[in-house]
Amino acid sequence: MKDMEDNVDRAAGFLKGLASPHRLMILCQLAEGEKSVTELIEATGLAQTSMSQHLNKLKDEGIVTFRRDHRTLYYRIENETAFKVMSVLHEEFCS
Repeated sequence: MKDMEDNVDRAAGFLKGLASPHRLMILCQLAEGEKSVTELIEATGLAQTSMSQHLNKLKDEGIVTFRRDHRTLYYRIENETAFKVMSVLHEEFCS
């Protein structure tokens, strides 16, 4: 029972990280593949400071990761569970 409680707490924390319309918009874009910050801003209409905050939250939660190509950052979904969830959500809501 203790393991289930721990897993439920982890699942709730994971879903809390996804439970933002702005973060879901970002993740819908990333469900299609790696995108630069500029591409994400253009696709979502979020301001750069807001985008940075949301990407940092997703990064801190271990949901996304990035790579740097000179001065450009490219983000992608890192967490396999998040990718599976976003694949379903993308099919149902993002298309």
